[in-house]
Amino acid sequence: MTDFRCAAASRERGDDLAGTASTVRSYLLLEHAGPWGVDVLRDARLPYGLGVHLREAAGQHRFRVLLVRRPGRRGVDGGIRLFACRAAGPESWTETALLDELNDVRDLDLAPLGAGLSLGLEPHDAPLLAVCTHGRHDACCAELGRPAALALAGGPHADAVWETSHVGGDRFAGNVVVLPRGLYYGGLDAATAPAVADATAAGEVLLDHFRGRSDLPMGAQAADAALRRDLGLTGFDDVLARSVRVEGDLTTARFEVAGHGAREVVVRRVPGETAYQLTCSARRDNPVPRHEVVEVREARET
Repeated sequence: MTDFRCAAASRERGDDLAGTASTVRSYLLLEHAGPWGVDVLRDARLPYGLGVHLREAAGQHRFRVLLVRRPGRRGVDGGIRLFACRAAGPESWTETALLDELNDVRDLDLAPLGAGLSLGLEPHDAPLLAVCTHGRHDACCAELGRPAALALAGGPHADAVWETSHVGGDRFAGNVVVLPRGLYYGGLDAATAPAVADATAAGEVLLDHFRGRSDLPMGAQAADAALRRDLGLTGFDDVLARSVRVEGDLTTARFEVAGHGAREVVVRRVPGETAYQLTCSARRDNPVPRHEVVEVREARET
């Protein structure tokens, strides 16, 4: 059905947000006004061979490429902005450069990025708010993401705001990723997105709409969110992951929790019993898994 919208269906089902962030630690953001097509590295109007070059480098060195643009702006003026980001809790960082043309990215040695090492670019201390508006990938991302991006661009944190290509989780549109921390938020719109910007500026996680941290496996993301909600902890570093162990459907995550010492959380991945169409263009139905907190306990001394 052409009028089916995966985000509306997801909200009606009440799909859990926690534990649904893409698992990515390193990001490369490259300014490109568009159009982006369905697959940005294949379909966007990049210089010949650049999409293949970036895809191969990202696969080999384990980083994610996102095309970005300023909200509501179609042209690139005064150079092409590039960001390299590493999501690593308190050690997260962003570097930036202004390129003369898109092909200049070929001159960069991107191998260190996947290992969390500097590319030797200019440090960028301010957070980025990347709002997925990739409508050719999924209609919900455009219909819900663009109003959110424009609302953010009209607020006090406008300099931080970029529209971005697909970030994962179309059914949770509108999606915002806070970089370099890798904080994923979903279910946002023009009314709710500004709260993410305000929380970010304060160094806090907005527990409403929080999907998880991209530098953790999904089970550990759910554990982190559960601890934060139970204890009312919102500071970026109030809950620090120390170790994660995955055994089958069980994830055991150990955290250092501000004011509460060490905690272990055991989470079970529960497969969905019913299959649904999870994106607007999906050709088959899939189950919706969720994460169930099994136990929260004081961590044993090691």
